[in-house]
Amino acid sequence: MILLLRGLYASIFLFMLAFTVWSATCESILDIPSVVLNDVWFKATLFDAYFAFLSVFLWICYRERSLPLKVFMFFAIVCLGNIAISLYVLLLLLRLQPGEGVEALFTRK
Repeated sequence: MILLLRGLYASIFLFMLAFTVWSATCESILDIPSVVLNDVWFKATLFDAYFAFLSVFLWICYRERSLPLKVFMFFAIVCLGNIAISLYVLLLLLRLQPGEGVEALFTRK
């Protein structure tokens, strides 16, 4: 299971990083058409994403004891979204000791 999760989160991280870099080379993030900004589904998707980011951030706050890491992760998630989240989880998965299961990801440090 751990190997599968490592592959999944590595894939998410690499895909999001590649897609973000590719998107940035195609057009500026500031060139959002007004039709998109006025679209209710665009707004609903943003709220959905940022509430999910908040949920993951609260889990990180529960799990981590370091205030500087919590502050860093807050800004990383707000700015990078799933790139930051997938990298955080991937690093946790890579740090698991032999014999530790997925439940070790949900325990406090």
